[in-house]
Amino acid sequence: MNGFWMKTTARSRLHVLTVATLIVALGIWAGAVGLAAAQTQMIPASFADVAEKASPAVVNISTVKMVKGSGDQTFRFHGPRGPNSQNDPFQEFFERFFREQMPRRDHKENALGSGFLMEPSGVIITNNHVVEDADEILVKLSDGREFKAEVMGRDPKTDLAVIKIKDGSGHGFPYLNLGDSEATRIGDWVVAIGNPFGLEHTVTAGILSAKGRVIGAGPYDDFLQTDASINFGNSGGPLLNLNGEVIGINTAIVAGGTGIGFAIPTSLAKGIIEQLKDKGKVVRGWLGVMIQKITPELAKSFDLKSEKGALVADVTSGGPAEKAGIKRGDVIITFDGKDIEEWSDLPTIVAATPVGKEVEVQVIREGKEKSFNITIAELDDEKLARGSSPSGSGEIELGLTVQELTPDIAERLGLSEREGVVVSGVEDDSPAAEAGFRPGDLILEINREKVNNVNDYRRLIKDVKKGEMVLFLVKRGSNTLFFTMKTE
Repeated sequence: MNGFWMKTTARSRLHVLTVATLIVALGIWAGAVGLAAAQTQMIPASFADVAEKASPAVVNISTVKMVKGSGDQTFRFHGPRGPNSQNDPFQEFFERFFREQMPRRDHKENALGSGFLMEPSGVIITNNHVVEDADEILVKLSDGREFKAEVMGRDPKTDLAVIKIKDGSGHGFPYLNLGDSEATRIGDWVVAIGNPFGLEHTVTAGILSAKGRVIGAGPYDDFLQTDASINFGNSGGPLLNLNGEVIGINTAIVAGGTGIGFAIPTSLAKGIIEQLKDKGKVVRGWLGVMIQKITPELAKSFDLKSEKGALVADVTSGGPAEKAGIKRGDVIITFDGKDIEEWSDLPTIVAATPVGKEVEVQVIREGKEKSFNITIAELDDEKLARGSSPSGSGEIELGLTVQELTPDIAERLGLSEREGVVVSGVEDDSPAAEAGFRPGDLILEINREKVNNVNDYRRLIKDVKKGEMVLFLVKRGSNTLFFTMKTE
């Protein structure tokens, strides 16, 4: 009896193991099928549906610009320095090129670009550089129809433009909807349609490679990066998600690069487009500061715990920031409740702020947080507060030759200042050269102390110990920048 029971139990266990093995196998199979199904959904079999739906709304834009010759002459600059350049440290800047006179003649300049219809009424979005200064704009649709277009508004700062065509039939035009670029994730599939090299309605696909790219195109850089092929002539065309919605306006490429294209995100473009349609221009908020990126060296010099925020390199006289009490050297960490993670975030946020609104701005000043209430003013072309960053980075040693600023030098450099020392030479292959110091830079401060003359410069440099970091405030053209240098 016990033997039978043991035998039966063993047999039962075998049955249980068999069933369990089958269940596991079925689970693995089901998981594999599910994964394959998910992958099938992630990788489109074709982009044809997106292309077929969107292409009728994508347009070819050709422009004509007449360049008139009035008998004047234009100059092409080239060649080495003049023979006396070694005697005058500023010869390199003021007489560095020989002039070759070229006769000026009447001629036409033709250009090609792309765009897309955003309304059945004929409103088209494109890039500013596609239509800027054009005497004639011709729009060609995918069905072969051609229309002359008029500019409704342009915004050079973001390279956006809105133009319009009219159709007397009253049927309206095909158009594309603006999607949400913020909802798009890095790695999502995207499709670009345009007219590269005049090849009409070319469709390319790729993924969204990055968001928030700063490429030095302007004060409001915030680009989407994609590896979908974008070439000359794609400018102004749409970057689409798989729903056929526009998430970006194709704008720029890296010269010589492969699979590196940039598009203006719709999150930035939507508000600008509406203003261009309604007003023909963009009204932006203005804070009145010049800012720069916080490098590790600057963070150390200002005793900051992190590199987040925007360092105020200069404050515009009479501007909203100065009136509220913002000072050079302050680090802006929040603006109107929004954290400033990257220095490049600030210009875009300020620009989108309504004129006349009072906002709270938090800064770090000498290690302590302070808050200021600032009433935002309107930005005009003469008040453009650009973010500027030194061309170099990293630790550098002293490799500079300086001389006192004279009225003659100030006039030649276009400087309004009458005190300070001018960089007259930078040693070849020195850390100073690598950091971006240039002849003609005006040194205003060293370690937060004013530099009026060469004696001040020498005294302040003499006080610096070997291996210490030196903080410079430099005026370069219309920009004011902080530099850090490390002595050896």
